Formats: sequence, structure tokens, C-alpha cells
Amino acid sequence: MRFLIQFSYDGTNYVGFQRQPNKKTIQEEIEVAATKVNNQNKTIIHATGRTDKHVHAKMQYAHLDVNINITEKKLKRALNSNLPNDIHIIKAYHVRDNFHARYNVKSKVYKYYINLGEYNPLERNYVFQYNYLLNIKKMKKAIKHLKGTHDYRAFVTENNTKESCIRTITKAHIKRDKLDKNKYIITFKGNGFMRYQVRNMVGLLIKVGENKKTPKEVKEILESKSRKQNGTTAPAEGLYLENIVYKNLKDSIIE
Repeated sequence: MRFLIQFSYDGTNYVGFQRQPNKKTIQEEIEVAATKVNNQNKTIIHATGRTDKHVHAKMQYAHLDVNINITEKKLKRALNSNLPNDIHIIKAYHVRDNFHARYNVKSKVYKYYINLGEYNPLERNYVFQYNYLLNIKKMKKAIKHLKGTHDYRAFVTENNTKESCIRTITKAHIKRDKLDKNKYIITFKGNGFMRYQVRNMVGLLIKVGENKKTPKEVKEILESKSRKQNGTTAPAEGLYLENIVYKNLKDSIIE
């Protein structure tokens, strides 16, 4: 039986999502729990993608195959009972065997939270504590250049010339947090994102906010397709995988 699980996690105590030898990862924790539930049969999960060290997810998905007969609700309950409290399964769906958690994705939303006000030690792992003023007006102008279908090679740290870096970003905006006037939320929605891409884009936007780069230079850096033109990566703590939208998920769910 194949299941699609929806889950969230606090990435503070992990070196990232993807399994790594002798290191604490989100994938490893879920696979250990799933193996226990699946009568100790080694169980691998396939997620929509990976998140980096200290990055959080409000909504992430993965599919897994189990050899036992179990309902969606019982699978959710069983997994949560074997997971640490910084990872939580929100829902489980029984899906068709040809459904793939990664390849069926239509769009992803990432949000980056930044605090321009007083340093907040309680939020240091969840909001980037920039703690200085930024020129938000210029940043809003600059972020418009990152929207659309482009080759985002200038924002990929691992610049592999063999890999296509063409992606489509359908939404890119900066808004003030309604609950805290000192916080801003930078949002990107697209059909896919490469490793460090969002953090590298945010890093450049911060340079614009510091008046060290201009909105026009953002366009020029994007078009240069060169990582050397933009060497700033925003800290991981403020980044969240916010939402995933699938193509025809309803048609893949087995009632």
C-alpha cells in the first residue's frame, strides 16, 4: 500500500531533511518510525524535495510503501507515536501506486521571515534577527525582477552547468507581518526551487535593502547567470517551506 503523508517540522536540531550518514535528519527520523510501524521492514520515504540545515516546514509531503494493512488515521497515529515532538504527521492519504510525492508537484511556496526590530532571543531559531532598518521600498521593486520564467543559475550555490536551472516563479512579494510591524515576510511561489536558491535570492534582496545593490543590478545579476555576481546567502533560520500544491491529487487518493 502506498501512502502520501503530509507533515511539518522544526528544523532547528537537524542538519537538513535529506538522510546523511551519522547525522540527525528529518528523513532518517521518519524512516525509522515508518520501519517500526511497517513490522520492521525497511521503509524509505520519497519527499517533494529537501530542505537545508535549520530550515523549517509548515507543510511537507512524502510517499512511502508499507506491507501492512492499515488505515490512514491509524498510520498517522502510529507514526506520530514514534516520532520526536519536533516532527508531526498532519495527515495520511492512501494513494495509487503510481503517485510520486516529488514528480506530481505543481507548485511550492517558500516564506522567509525577517525581524528589523529589537533582537528577540526567543525567535532566533525561527525568524532572521537582522535588527536594523532596510529600504523595503527598493526591495519590493527589486523582487519583481525575480518573478517569471528564468535561468536562476546566478542563485544556485552548486552551479552545475549540466543541470537545467530554468524555473518559473509565479509569485514574489514582500509584506509586513500583520501581527508585528517590525517583521517582514518574503514570499516565493514557483514550480520548483534549487538548493539555496531562495536563501540566495533573499540575500541579494537584503543587499538592496542595505542600499549596497540597486533593483536594476538584481535584474543584471539574474541575467548574468553567474553565481560570482551574487555571493550572499541569507541565514537558514528564517526560511519555511510553507505550502505544496499537487496536480490532480484528488484523482490519486483511494477512498
